[in-house]
Amino acid sequence: MIRKSSQYKSQRRQLGTRWLLAGCLATAFISSGAIAQQSAPATTPVPESLDAFANKAMQTFDTPGMAVAVVQGDTITTHTYGVRKLGTSAKVDADTIFSIGSNTKAFTATALAILVDEGKLNWDDRIVDKLPGFRMYDPYASAEMTVIDLLVHRSGLGLGEGDLLLIPQTNRTREEVVHAIRYLKPQNSFRADYNYDNVLYVVAGQLVEAVSGQRWEDFVQQHIIAPLGMKDTKLSFDARVPDQAAWHGKIDGPVRGLGKTSVLTTVFTGDQAAPAGAVQTSAADIGRWLRVQLKHGELADGKRLFSDAASRALWTPHTLMPIGPKPEPLALTQPQFQAYALGFDVSDYRGYKVISHSGGVFGAISEVVLVPEKNVAFAIMLNSEDVGTLFSMREHLLDSLLGLNSPDWVANYKQVLDQRNAKALKVMQAAEKPAHASAGPSLPLSGYAGVYRDPWYGTATISQGKQRLAISFDRTPGMHGSLEHVQYDTFRTHWVTPGLEDAYVTFALKSDGHIDSVSMSPVSPLADFSYDYQDLHFTPVDDKK
Repeated sequence: MIRKSSQYKSQRRQLGTRWLLAGCLATAFISSGAIAQQSAPATTPVPESLDAFANKAMQTFDTPGMAVAVVQGDTITTHTYGVRKLGTSAKVDADTIFSIGSNTKAFTATALAILVDEGKLNWDDRIVDKLPGFRMYDPYASAEMTVIDLLVHRSGLGLGEGDLLLIPQTNRTREEVVHAIRYLKPQNSFRADYNYDNVLYVVAGQLVEAVSGQRWEDFVQQHIIAPLGMKDTKLSFDARVPDQAAWHGKIDGPVRGLGKTSVLTTVFTGDQAAPAGAVQTSAADIGRWLRVQLKHGELADGKRLFSDAASRALWTPHTLMPIGPKPEPLALTQPQFQAYALGFDVSDYRGYKVISHSGGVFGAISEVVLVPEKNVAFAIMLNSEDVGTLFSMREHLLDSLLGLNSPDWVANYKQVLDQRNAKALKVMQAAEKPAHASAGPSLPLSGYAGVYRDPWYGTATISQGKQRLAISFDRTPGMHGSLEHVQYDTFRTHWVTPGLEDAYVTFALKSDGHIDSVSMSPVSPLADFSYDYQDLHFTPVDDKK
């Protein structure tokens, strides 16, 4: 979901790409252009081979459309490829808006930096002093969490914990989401470890409102979008304009990411999570955003969007991120250090310091990269979930702009993705043949029916049908389906809504045969971490059962 999809995270869901000889992205669909005044020469020209490389990557991973913005000093160039929506002829252009998911987080962090510049906030202010109703599960974290703590993924929450408050949609308000965070039991000690989350950026959005008196959307529009002249940008998942990229995914295979690319009709909706991932923007606009970041807050007219001190704060690392060994085909991308700053990663790439972040919603992914030493930056936006295209383009652009020799990143990523997909398929095939399929269930179907409550999510209802049980997540419209018996007291969901990640549902019984609790886990080993089923602990609402 709305994630910072660093490779080791996003690939849990997104490594399902494969070569489909669809032929839908012929060279005739490719165009490139330039915007902005050419007021400063590029350090290293964008290579003429970029279009050929982009075409190869998109054909290899079956990507419908892509937009790239490259910033070199004051110069912004845009490069656009493919179609906005499969089945149509409308091409991606410099003003086509794409969902950028968690690259929104830098906008939220910058909004807070502007409030710090205005003297309305300090980075070390305690959240409870600004949002009196805010609570974490741990009283110490509740009392001591600062503005910086909200932004750097060291709260103690587990990876993606609480995302089912938001994913794929919810009937909660933003205030209700913030209230529910107090029931999320931490997996680590406060400030001890890095674990990426989305829910605390919702709190950050509420903090913007509490301090400024404006909703997050209005503050960001007035203080960032308008001054930068980002005329295409929208601050809502639900915004719809004519020049907009559709969302695409591969959801008809055994795991998400394998199968045929298709237009997704069920996508993330509702703006409760807007401060964590709602920005939709164009190549033309995101170039302006990257340019002001490279210029440390200075606008083209010499005025400032934010101070140089704010820029330093945004890029200052706070939380060390774990670094695992990369597979051999990706060895050149192995960082020596990696840490999280305020809405940005800070790491190294082949000897250069890099500021970056990844993002995604269901059906679209993005990447932003800044190399301050070279005064260059770029953004890549896809209207699909094809990380092979995204990351091979990222490495190719980095190598080109830094003047480095470059391997065949498309082939290398395809090799790694194919290997990981094959492993995932083996896991799925083994799970489809349970060892004790004839064992259980322990109760008649009516014995499992009832309303179950989780402390942070709320209620789920299990009802008895003619031949199967049915399940409904009561605060998540569209998240309902049937339960198929697997073995013992474990069932598997089959959601009615296409593309939702199925889960195993396991009932634990008391000694008297009544239901004690219900736990869940994702079926697919590549399931997006935002389906944090493992964090749920349902118990019967009717304690007589």
